[in-house]
Amino acid sequence: MDLNKQSVETAVARIGTVAYKTVIISDGHTLIADEPEGLAGGGTGMNPYSLLLASLGSCTAITLRMYIVRKMWLVEHVDVKLELFKTNTGILIERRLSFAGDLTDEQKSRLVQIANACPIHKILTGSIQIETLLETV
Repeated sequence: MDLNKQSVETAVARIGTVAYKTVIISDGHTLIADEPEGLAGGGTGMNPYSLLLASLGSCTAITLRMYIVRKMWLVEHVDVKLELFKTNTGILIERRLSFAGDLTDEQKSRLVQIANACPIHKILTGSIQIETLLETV
């Protein structure tokens, strides 16, 4: 166990008897995760893969908007399109960026660099350890 660990965020996921509806609570916000009806779920929320892509997509968009505001560039909106693929060697996430605004090729290139620096991108491409502990209720 790393004694230098510092909590960044917490979340609780709870599943009851309704297959596979899961309520997730984090920082006072609630969302529903589920599996599609075709996989015996109720289709009441995004599946875990979609939630992973949503996390990367929203972090990318927010990071880009912060940078755009700081640079005072005129960009009406940023689209971050994501697709997850299973490959022979593991997983590939394809991220496509598009911008509605008057940007030079140099500015667009810089925004790609900024997208690759978003915190969730760094987590997903860095060293991740998952420690599973058992709690008594």
